[in-house]
Amino acid sequence: MKSPFLCMIFLCITTCMYAQKTITVVDELKQFYNISDLPAYRSNTYSAEVSSYDTTGGNNDGFGGEYSFIKRNADSSLVIFDVKGAGVVNRIWTPTPTHDTLDFYIDDAKQPTLSINYMDLFSGKVYPFVQPICGNQLGGYYCYYPILFQKHCVIISRGKKMMFHQIGYRLYGKGTIVQPFTTNINNDVKNALAFISSLWNNSEVNKAKAIALNNVDAKATDTVFSIKPGDMKQAFKLNTGGRITGIEISPSSSFASLYKNIIIQVFWDDETTPAIDCPVADFFGFAFGKPSMQGLLIGSENNICYSFLPMPFDKKARIEFSYLNAKDSVLPKIDLHAKVYYTLQPRNADKEGKFYAYRNSKRTKDGEPHVFLNIQGKGHYVGSALQAQGVKTGMTIFFEGDDSTVIDNEMRFHGTGSEDYFNGGWYALLNRWDSKLSLPLHGALDYSLAFARTGGYRFYITDKMSFEKSIYQSIEHGGEHNAVPALYTSVSYFYCDRSPQLALSNTTENTRVYIPDTINIYPQFSNVVLGEDIDVKTVWDNTDEGQSFDITAIDNSLLKVVLGDIPAGNYKLFISYAKQPHGCDFSLWQRQTQLSEWQSSSTTDKQKIKEMFVGNIHITELNNAATIQFKTTADNNKFLWTKLMLVKAIE
Repeated sequence: MKSPFLCMIFLCITTCMYAQKTITVVDELKQFYNISDLPAYRSNTYSAEVSSYDTTGGNNDGFGGEYSFIKRNADSSLVIFDVKGAGVVNRIWTPTPTHDTLDFYIDDAKQPTLSINYMDLFSGKVYPFVQPICGNQLGGYYCYYPILFQKHCVIISRGKKMMFHQIGYRLYGKGTIVQPFTTNINNDVKNALAFISSLWNNSEVNKAKAIALNNVDAKATDTVFSIKPGDMKQAFKLNTGGRITGIEISPSSSFASLYKNIIIQVFWDDETTPAIDCPVADFFGFAFGKPSMQGLLIGSENNICYSFLPMPFDKKARIEFSYLNAKDSVLPKIDLHAKVYYTLQPRNADKEGKFYAYRNSKRTKDGEPHVFLNIQGKGHYVGSALQAQGVKTGMTIFFEGDDSTVIDNEMRFHGTGSEDYFNGGWYALLNRWDSKLSLPLHGALDYSLAFARTGGYRFYITDKMSFEKSIYQSIEHGGEHNAVPALYTSVSYFYCDRSPQLALSNTTENTRVYIPDTINIYPQFSNVVLGEDIDVKTVWDNTDEGQSFDITAIDNSLLKVVLGDIPAGNYKLFISYAKQPHGCDFSLWQRQTQLSEWQSSSTTDKQKIKEMFVGNIHITELNNAATIQFKTTADNNKFLWTKLMLVKAIE
């Protein structure tokens, strides 16, 4: 049920907006909650980004500050943004904010229109730069508050060094009049910010549903059906123009599997190629067999897969589900409940695009980036979801790759790193990009050093990327030359004036979650239990693979490594460590069963031992840990642990 209070505010704000003749801050803010406008073109506008990417093609991207400014002024201040025309800065991102002052010069102002501590664009301390559209998580700081300008916008940092940043903007068509940014915030802006906050501070399903159902003409169909391997079931059909405003499928636990065999297909009008042809798990943001994404408009929560991305069509629509057979497993029959919300308001073909989702799942090619989307037509790009897994074990170096977007044959966007693209920063660092976390417009889908995998999602609402003729978006794998092999599965969400006729055949091979035979357990992010009187320090002794544990132990002390995510089975167990002065003896155990002989880690000169075989281990659901036990003396009580490695035994 819709809240009367929210509906009244929504109606008031909407009425005020449509009475205006110039583009205002409220016009830009309304896009955060007036999701019904998402299919609408922003024709004759120019979407682009200024960033600190390494223009030489390397992977510096700002560490030394070489690429982080446009020019240095005589007083050593740094110009980081300088764009002419009528437009809006709609996104500022950085993982490295400072306490230096940023000055924003709007139009012909001789003095800064806004001077602000860089950090306070994101801290929530300075109005109107407040949550939820400004904040920080996952190692990244983001600001989506719209900064409008009529003629010119210049941003200057008063610090002497800048590092990583991305500044997204849109230029409006010739003759557009905007209301430039001011620090005098009126009640309409305050009401819009309050509405965004009240709407977003709810469960993702409820807040999105409130948006989708804010229409007196909303209808719904309920379909309950059973589906087994080889079946195709139709869940929705309409033979007149309209628009789907929401889709709910439950239980979402039915799709939590290594087999992504349930496929959703959506068809518009007389198009022969599906607008959506994707495993349910991938479309709704699962990651490696588990529910993950809980975005504002799409995801999975409370055992329900939900999408409230508006989908207008001209004459007809249908939604079908199919169940692929698996060659190597017996799959169960599944009972599903599909609820579809819709109206009978057909698409306005002159002003709106149809919704499409394109899934691309394949092993990367050496020297070539992974392609999110490459199409011709008119429309706008509104979202990306990516699952990325390294083919080789080790650190997730493939996530060093930059995103780039070519619109209408012109490079418009170039990022500074893969987690940066998803508004994050600093993968593999504690409390940064280190585990899955969902926010309304972006998040991390997963992070695992053991499986060398991660992923993220990002949705473009106020900053949707408009194109008149074509769009090509890709992301690199690895820091340079696309040289780190990986398995990438992406879903691109977009609107277009025509069917892009893109189709990736869904097979049992490209819809199954890959589980590597070799799994590395690094001290970094490992689940460990320390025995009595054992001291552990983290050190960067093995920079190509992450942090190591510098351990000071007592006799018979223990360090238990929990292997809870490792699939059951038989494995060969290896350890990497360092022999060093004052090194102690050690042995590997599984609970009270000794797996290895006692080994000495003592030597005169430090020596790294890589992947030494220590024995066989059988992992089960109830017995899934390995323990390092130490024998020490007063002079030999040190141990430097780099990693454990498990290699699946050939059955």
